[in-house]
Amino acid sequence: MTFGLVWPALLGLLLAGYFVLAGFDYGVQMLAPRLGRDDRERRALLNAFGPFFLGNEVWLVAAAGVLFGAFPLLEGRLLSGMYFPFAAILVGIVVGNTAVQLRSRHRSATARRLWDGLIFLGGLVPAVGWGLVTGRLLAGVPLDARNVFSIGPADLLHPFVLLCGATTTAVFLAHGAAFLAWRTGGAPGARAARAGCRALLVAAVAAAAVLVTGFLSSARHALVNPWPALATGGALVVVLLTGAALLRAGRTGRAFAATSCAAALPVVALGAGLHPFALVTSGAPGTSGTGLRLAEAMADAGTLRILTVFAAVMVPLMVLSQVWNWWLFRDRAGRTRTYL
Repeated sequence: MTFGLVWPALLGLLLAGYFVLAGFDYGVQMLAPRLGRDDRERRALLNAFGPFFLGNEVWLVAAAGVLFGAFPLLEGRLLSGMYFPFAAILVGIVVGNTAVQLRSRHRSATARRLWDGLIFLGGLVPAVGWGLVTGRLLAGVPLDARNVFSIGPADLLHPFVLLCGATTTAVFLAHGAAFLAWRTGGAPGARAARAGCRALLVAAVAAAAVLVTGFLSSARHALVNPWPALATGGALVVVLLTGAALLRAGRTGRAFAATSCAAALPVVALGAGLHPFALVTSGAPGTSGTGLRLAEAMADAGTLRILTVFAAVMVPLMVLSQVWNWWLFRDRAGRTRTYL
């Protein structure tokens, strides 16, 4: 297998892992302040993901490392062209992580309401931001002759892009609800299951709207492979409806598996729709298939050989550490120590 297949696949795997693992973090952060009826319940809901939430974002760090090392040209174009959404996502992650860890250190009701608000924003901003980034990449970006671009607020207000933001937000919300229904019990778990069913249905409607809007708007001109992207979107709708049925039936573990698949599918849609390109040009009909190819964005063969040796050691270690962490804290919340 050539570097041209290995490294895009590894980048996609790391991003999908990040969406799956950090996705339920963001969902829990959006839900916990509202599902918990009192301070004790809110703290219990946050402790359900306490052993995992910082470790889950290791996947984002690893994906950023792959992007920086193996795709230096793409990394430069993305960070400069999408500075505002990436900066907003990073601020949201930092604010959310800080608020989750500091909330229990203040006993006054006013301070905890403030932290609860910041926890909610720390989940909402990355969830919306990643959807907007995914939607904008699928719809194409305004590349110039040097494959450089810069997007502004108007580029993020395209109906297709906004619907992608709504879809990922609803998917992450449902993912967090399924996690809480699986990991907690009693009234909070039942409320999480009901909230998850509603979020899954909203996400399914939003995903279907993305499919319709994508093929009725200018976004369709950017897709290199429209049918694989359409099939992935259709699979997302099916998985979301399946997750809702499983939650209603009380099969919370299987519902969480379904929402995990749903959280990964936006990354699959991005890869399926754009391959072999990393960035495609937005605009008029006939522009499909023009942009920055993955092969052009990759580092030289010598660098990739060195990175392959490093990745062959570090990626399995990262996966094993995650598996060990989940096994260590496999019991439901309330049966292990509280952390938050």
